[in-house]
Amino acid sequence: MNRSVQITLVVLVLAVVLVFGLVVGRQVFQVGNVEPEPAPDLAEMNTYVYDQPRPLAEFTLTNENGETVTRESLRGRWTFAFVGYTNCPDVCPAAMANLRRTDKLLSNELPQPDYLLVTADPEHDTPGKLKDYTAFFGENFHGLTGDLETLRKLTTSLSAVFVHRQVDGELLVDHSGHFALLNPDGELAALIQPPHHPEEMAEAFERIYEWTKANREKTRS
Repeated sequence: MNRSVQITLVVLVLAVVLVFGLVVGRQVFQVGNVEPEPAPDLAEMNTYVYDQPRPLAEFTLTNENGETVTRESLRGRWTFAFVGYTNCPDVCPAAMANLRRTDKLLSNELPQPDYLLVTADPEHDTPGKLKDYTAFFGENFHGLTGDLETLRKLTTSLSAVFVHRQVDGELLVDHSGHFALLNPDGELAALIQPPHHPEEMAEAFERIYEWTKANREKTRS
């Protein structure tokens, strides 16, 4: 084989290797940069879904069983969170009833979420009182109480607020009325504004879950 033929073969082999490397590199680059699907538009269900879930504030609080709960405790399951208090005369009972109705409407094929009442009145809402209150709605209903400032920080990261005021010597608490949906990473995934319709809430949850699942599978493929 003369030298010119050898040089030609070497050049051809190098060209093949270069093309193969470019193809593989392009595939790796594309897999690593998969564009997630945009969040579903659920405005007709009074629901706003974050394209990028928002982390919650760090907190250490106490649940209805007297156990310590932190942000990490919320990992591993979906959670509907609501800011309210057990002495609330109207908004909270209606909200909790809507959550209970939503829970009964969810398909058994979906992950079954928890429902969390974050108290805006820790002075009166002891763990025992929260336990009596949440147990009425179901075994997957829970409560959080503790330091007032810690509760305020958590509430803010749920895009909610509460304000205390005295009326004729009685404590009244004004608070947000929306539900915050937390994903299994313990992050704020969506806000569900009133008026709340359990049928729409169940459908919104299913669509958010399916969207989240699809995006996670896409990024792993």
